[in-house]
Amino acid sequence: MKALGIKRSLIVSLIAVSIIVYLIYIFVFNQKAIEPQAPRKFGATYMTMNNPYFDILDGGIREVVEANGDYLITRDPATYQDKQNQQIYEMIEEGVQAIFINPVDWKGVKPALIACKEANIPVFNVDTYVYDTDLVVSVIASDNYNAGVQCAQDMMSKLDSADIVILDQPIINSITQRVQGFKDTIEGNSNYRIVAQEAARGELEVAMEVMNSIIESGLKFDVVLGGNDPTALGALAAIESHHMTGDILIYGIDGSPDGKMMIREGYLEGTSAQYPSYMGKISAEVAYAYLNGEKVEKDIVVPVTLITKDNLDEFEIDEWQ
Repeated sequence: MKALGIKRSLIVSLIAVSIIVYLIYIFVFNQKAIEPQAPRKFGATYMTMNNPYFDILDGGIREVVEANGDYLITRDPATYQDKQNQQIYEMIEEGVQAIFINPVDWKGVKPALIACKEANIPVFNVDTYVYDTDLVVSVIASDNYNAGVQCAQDMMSKLDSADIVILDQPIINSITQRVQGFKDTIEGNSNYRIVAQEAARGELEVAMEVMNSIIESGLKFDVVLGGNDPTALGALAAIESHHMTGDILIYGIDGSPDGKMMIREGYLEGTSAQYPSYMGKISAEVAYAYLNGEKVEKDIVVPVTLITKDNLDEFEIDEWQ
């Protein structure tokens, strides 16, 4: 009987110890569960912050990131690929958990993409394709090809024939796609001729200089396609300085407030509108989904809409879409 009592006492003690251990485990687990997670750090670098479009795109990403209690580091390479690569290396050193990249040079960014892959940092390619898409998780970009198609179709509906100047930027894939869409649409129709195609870096000041040179060369033309709105506005400034406005159809691509204002004033014929804030938000949401272990799409295409005087009232003039 005495041995039985000892055994019962031992069992009771073991049960009591087990309960205490279990309660301690539950307490510790719950404490960890309610401890706030350290904010996550994201990086972003765009080809230039000189274009307001990228401020809006960055703002869309930032809105989602900050709503999650995290923060975003944004860098401006000012159209220099070497500088952008260095910024990405620095972000890796700072311990970011993901990077949003809009490349200056779609091929020149490759060394930085490789560095991200080696550091196991996922890259989300926004707005403008990188050449090596196998090194990024997702590409979130406008339907750039269709933007060029829209401009060409509108031009053809208004002019039976035209001599066309294209202001592009070969190292920026988004602009290259737009130009290709335009050229493919007029291909095979001898009434529409490209009489000049020059690089303008996607910047207003450069486009103005290039357009001035074309005008001063004596070349005759009826239409200008700018690879983006700043390019179109730079061309417009040059054309206006030579008192040629009203005779030339000028197209841009962006749907920027300045572009829409120039449509209202009758100086710009049309602009194929992008949706940078929406694109930024989608990019950030895709990044969070991926970091949370969800499967995400490789290519996410954001539609574009041609804005002309005919549908301008459907858009806010002084705001981005």
